[in-house]
Amino acid sequence: MPDFVLVFCTCRDREEALQIANALVAERLAACVNVLPAMESIYRWKDQIQMDMEQLLLIKTTAERFDELRDAILKLHSYETPEVIAMPIAAGSEKYLAWIRESV
Repeated sequence: MPDFVLVFCTCRDREEALQIANALVAERLAACVNVLPAMESIYRWKDQIQMDMEQLLLIKTTAERFDELRDAILKLHSYETPEVIAMPIAAGSEKYLAWIRESV
């Protein structure tokens, strides 16, 4: 896994999204969490097609802290099976990547 990852996590509403985002930054599991406004999600759950409004978190962290971050989300999240997907950050501004490392 690369040194840095971008983690995606959908939340049921803004309140939950902000609670999780604040906890991750406060615990130094994430350098930054962007809370994107409401979006529609269409998905299959328990063999039924569902459609819900959700908030998306974009979480910047180090690969080294991913397991702890994932576990924190699983504890805080209201969903039975929350989305916690990490994508590698292949490249970025050296200053920004250094800031991520210093912040977590």
